[in-house]
Order: sequence, then C-alpha cells, then structure tokens
Amino acid sequence: MSRELLISSLFLIFIALAAGQLAFAQTASPTPELYSKQTLSDLSRLQKAALDSDYAYRQTRYMTNNIGPRLSGSAQAQRAVEYVADEMRKAGFQVRLQKVMVPVWVRGSETAEVVQLPGMAAGTTQKLVITALGGSIATPSDGLSAEIVVVDSFDQLRELGRAKIEGKIVVFNHKFDRELQSGGFGLAAYGRAVQFRAGGASAAAPFGAVGVLVRSAGGSYERLAHTGGTNYAEGINKIPAAALAPEDADLLAHLASEGPTRVRFTVTPKTLPDAPSYNVIADLKGSERPNEIVLVGGHLDSWDLGTGALDNATGVAVSMQVPVLINQLGLRPKRTIRVVAFMNEENGGAGGRGYFDEVRNSLDQQFAAIESDLGASHPLGISYSGRPELAQFLAPISKILAAHGTAHLQQQPGGIGADTSLLTRAGVPSFAPFFNQQTYFKYHHSAADTFDKVNPKELAELGSLMAVLAYGLANLEQPLPR
Repeated sequence: MSRELLISSLFLIFIALAAGQLAFAQTASPTPELYSKQTLSDLSRLQKAALDSDYAYRQTRYMTNNIGPRLSGSAQAQRAVEYVADEMRKAGFQVRLQKVMVPVWVRGSETAEVVQLPGMAAGTTQKLVITALGGSIATPSDGLSAEIVVVDSFDQLRELGRAKIEGKIVVFNHKFDRELQSGGFGLAAYGRAVQFRAGGASAAAPFGAVGVLVRSAGGSYERLAHTGGTNYAEGINKIPAAALAPEDADLLAHLASEGPTRVRFTVTPKTLPDAPSYNVIADLKGSERPNEIVLVGGHLDSWDLGTGALDNATGVAVSMQVPVLINQLGLRPKRTIRVVAFMNEENGGAGGRGYFDEVRNSLDQQFAAIESDLGASHPLGISYSGRPELAQFLAPISKILAAHGTAHLQQQPGGIGADTSLLTRAGVPSFAPFFNQQTYFKYHHSAADTFDKVNPKELAELGSLMAVLAYGLANLEQPLPR
C-alpha cells in the first residue's frame, strides 16, 4: 500500500470512528453532574453566611467560660451534654442522647521539687512544674522520692538496662520539634513526642523504675506542663507518670549530667468505676435520601487543665452551626446532616466506638464523615481519607472556599479523625479541615487552652469550610467512591 493510500484510509477510519462516537453521545445519557447549579449557588450563600456569623464563637465561649473543663465523667461533661442537646432542640432538630460508658479519672493534687542536686544550698529545694498524665496511678501520699536517670529515647533506656534504672525515676527528655512546628507541621512533631507520654511508664517499669516524668509533648516554652493519656501495658507493674514542663526537663538533664540528682513528686489521682455519659446526636433530615448520613462533628469532652477551647469546643461549635445556618437560609439538604458531639475522645474513645457499634451493620448509609479536631486557626483546605478520586468531588467545593484562602486538598490515607477513625477504616469517605499547625500544640492539653486563644475571624472561616463541605456532600448528585 502506498503512503498516500495509507494516510487516506486512516483518515476515513478516523472520520467513521468520530461519527460513531458522536452518534453514541447523542443517544446515550449525559454524565451526571456532581453539583447542580442551584447547589453551587446555595454553597456560595452558605459560605458568606458562615463568614458573617458569630454563632460558633458564642457557643465556644459558653462551653469554655460558663461550663469549663469537661473531662469524661465529670459534672461539667454532663452539663455540656445537656447544653448542646438543648441548643440543638431549640434550633428545631431531632435530638437524641446515645449512652456510652466512660472512664472516670480524677486528677487530685500534683507537686514536684528537686531535693538533691550538685552544689545545692543546704535546706533548700527547687520547684518543678508537673501534671499527672491521664490514667496514672497515685504516688504514696507523702510523695515519691528517688534519684533520676535521664534518657532521650527508648533505645537509650534499653541500653542503660536494669542495673542503672532500678529504683530510680526515669525522665524521658525527647524534645518536641519546634522547627517542624514552625514550618506548619505541628502534628508531625506531636506524633514523634507523644509516644513517650503514652508508653513511657510501661517501657520503664520492667527495668525497675519507680516512676516516670515525661517532657511535655507540646511546643510551648512558657513553663507549661501538657497532660494527656498514658497507657499501662497488661501484665506490667504500674508506676506513677507525670508530664514535666520543657524548661524543667532541660534543668533536670543538665543537673543529672553534673552528678546525682534526686526528685520528689506527688500526684494523687483516683480512678473511679466507669460511669454513663452520652454522645449528643442531632439530625437535620434529608429531603430526598434521609437514610444517607453526612456526619459532622467534634468531641465534647476535654482535658481538665484549661477549658478545652481549641480542643475541642470549637470543633463542636462549628459542627452545631452547620444545620443552624442551613435552616436560616431556608435550604434543604437531600441527605441527612447529622451533628455528633462525641464524648470521651481524650481518655478512652468510648464515644467514637459507641457510634460505630450502632451503625456498623448499616455502613452503606453512612455517606460521609467530617470531623474537626485540630484547633481553629485559619483552615488551608480539606483533608480526605479514602479513594484518590475523592479529590474531583471536592474540587467544586474547594473553588468556592478559595474566596477566603481555603482551597488546598490533601489526601491522608491513614485517617484524619479520632472519633471517626473506625468509620474511615470501614470504608466511609472521611474529611477534615486542614490547618497550618504552627500554634495549636503550644496550647494543646495545657492550662493555656482557654477561650482567649480563639480568633473569631479564623473560627468563622473554619465554620464556613464545615458548612460548605457538609451541605455540598449532602447534595451531591452522585455517590462518593468507596
């Protein structure tokens, strides 16, 4: 075949194929759109309404200033349950309380001091700033006094062995990476530091340690101790565990390098029997697919040193705001939007497990899960966990949120929320706000987590993301990929 004839034949074949594709396109159904023009218009209205609203700010203020810290099993936690349920009922939503059994741990008193150090003036001590780690056992009533041994890692602990650890208090001095935090990756720094808080007591006890002091897993240098849970491994002797302010961890490391240094610390926590508490669940029923659920939530409990503003009254408040704003604008979601204020995220996770256990046999009806639990600074965009194709479903939403600098999309395969983690692992598409994390871990789990740290403009931006994302997913014209 000549070159000219070959080209002519290929051209005719191309024309025929193109004609066939055109005919198919004219007879086949068009590809369904992701969002209708009306939905996109409504999302823009919702975004603007959220930016102008102070609803979440006022709710955060009440939960923190009026109710206060909300540790699971406390009177304040119960008051918070009642308050959120009442607010959602007054706003016209179907509300129910889902019972969960939660641990009850009461902090008690906590003191610490250096009682022996190289060059010490006779008859003096040096005060240390500590706080008991959640779940810790108590020291003797008159305190626990012993020489310290300072380590930076679990490997160093093992290298020292029983001969150099037995009878001593182990000080874990792993430094929170503040350079990583200043670059906006505070969560990564926290992930590296928190292992010593969670596992330090169980790692040190087999070597004969009598107690542990753990450098705070936080990025502040204001002599604050950051609390959080510690875990006792089964079959290992329980020893008292407390967090130590970073400056005091530096002090002890220096003193121990000069010679024998002895510390006395006292913590008097109590662990009481588990008690009933509740997730608060409020539904704005969908108009077309009411059995398909778009969950939006945060955790209602908090640690007890501050008032739990950033962790996580703000997350609950922006979740409550979602259906309130939708109603105010006269909008109707096609799917049900469900607000869940989870209980016991901080020291047990009973709320997340309880919700999952209830829906585990109907996971196909859990359309999406959105959780806000990483503070309330300016949101950069949306994190998602699930199939990579979810990004194209988020793109129109991201375009609307770009108006206030919240356009970034980030896939996180490992999961993005504690309370929704079981849903994520079971295949439910999951979403969360994505933040620059330069400041959150300065306040996280500390006495500084109070209402004054909440920026009303940034909280409104977070509320806008939550509302636009939730309503957009509730009105999707297609199912999300799983």
